[in-house]
Amino acid sequence: MIVRKPTNGIYVGTVKIGDYSPVSIQSMITTDPVHTEKAIAEINHLAEAGCELVRVAVPTMASAKALKAVRAGISIPLIADIHFDYRLALEAIENNVDGLRINPGNIGGEDKVLAVIEKAKPKQIPIRIGVNAGSLPKHILDAHGGHPTADGMVETALEHVRILEKLDYRQMKLSIKATEVPLMVEAYRKLSDKIPYPLHLGVTEAGTIKQGTIKSAMGIGALLLDGIGDTLRVSLTGDPIHEIEVGRSILSSLGLRNFGATMISCPTCGRCQVNLFDMAGIVEERLASIKAPIKVAVMGCVVNGPGEAREADFGIAGGDGQGIIFRKGKVIKTVPEAELVDTLFREIDQYLENLDEESLC
Repeated sequence: MIVRKPTNGIYVGTVKIGDYSPVSIQSMITTDPVHTEKAIAEINHLAEAGCELVRVAVPTMASAKALKAVRAGISIPLIADIHFDYRLALEAIENNVDGLRINPGNIGGEDKVLAVIEKAKPKQIPIRIGVNAGSLPKHILDAHGGHPTADGMVETALEHVRILEKLDYRQMKLSIKATEVPLMVEAYRKLSDKIPYPLHLGVTEAGTIKQGTIKSAMGIGALLLDGIGDTLRVSLTGDPIHEIEVGRSILSSLGLRNFGATMISCPTCGRCQVNLFDMAGIVEERLASIKAPIKVAVMGCVVNGPGEAREADFGIAGGDGQGIIFRKGKVIKTVPEAELVDTLFREIDQYLENLDEESLC
């Protein structure tokens, strides 16, 4: 069982982050908000896939002014990503964003940070301090041999934290990302021991869908197993929809969130006498529309059937021309191979119908 570390709770719009609230999933659109209708459509598409907070890059004043129309057209919290110009943050707040992502060290002096805080404070707009290994300040790099280190990343984060704390603003969360998984994990672990604020997890510039999924699962998953992390983004080169899918898979695999039906399946071997690949693909596709938290197993033979998948709510295991349907480790039917999948879903449908009837009683 994962024991989560306590952190302060903040709200980004209606989504609570920290204080043991569910680990939320974020993504970022590829569209400049000046292209309002396209940005709205992209955000709503992400929301339908399960995105719970969305970040948008705000490179110009026109982009910042467009945020009001974007916010009015979406249902999930909107976070403005600001760099270098504090005036963009002020304009974003004016245009109804729910959160800011800034680096207090690159938007000007402390007076500029104060201006942002004074604007954010009446609306309690939270700020994410984002530290990346690839963009540490020169004085930090010089103190650590010219290369990014976990200690240097933590020092940078704490410098920024102190700026906001000095201004008596604690509506913040932090990220401390790196592209190298061991460095990222070490940095987050060290920072987690030093601050009470929520942490946003991610492996920055993780790569393409295949490579980035593996790196993100390893880095984010390792920290979540430690109880570290309150919200996350899987950063992939590709359609942001994949970021949501991977994020949900990481959380559900660790038992931290439940997003509906899940499937387990065994690897093939010489005992398998059915087309396990096609069968598993069909079952996975049909399970996608089921929102009930059931677990379904697709196993290649009776050796790896009810025994290894005894915790599954339902399952099938192939044989020579036939197979079995099992539930919680007990065989309930033997049917021809061609009828395995349809028979499985008849059992599932009947179970779900009974669940619906019980909920109405």
